[in-house]
Amino acid sequence: MDITHELGIRIRHYRKMNHITQEQLAEICGLHPTYIGQLERGEKNATIESIYRIALGLNIPMSKLFEDLEAIDDNPQSLPAGIYHQLLSLPHDKQQEIAAILNSIVKLLT
Repeated sequence: MDITHELGIRIRHYRKMNHITQEQLAEICGLHPTYIGQLERGEKNATIESIYRIALGLNIPMSKLFEDLEAIDDNPQSLPAGIYHQLLSLPHDKQQEIAAILNSIVKLLT
């Protein structure tokens, strides 16, 4: 797993959940919009200070950006990692719908 890429996916996910643009997030955080874009694409390594500012700007604890990072498989093409990334790209309400469906399927199979 490329932690820089994964962190970018998570920043983008939480930014979209907050319905703000890269430019708006950059302004809130006191960072450059280009830098936010580079972080989201995994092109730049974020400093701890930047991560802190971004978490504040997204109104989430810093730990949310690192949550369960070790659970992501080293192979981003693996099935669980692929599903995880697809879920992150969806709006929160759709994620909840899919989670309910998945829970129902797991109950049926166990």
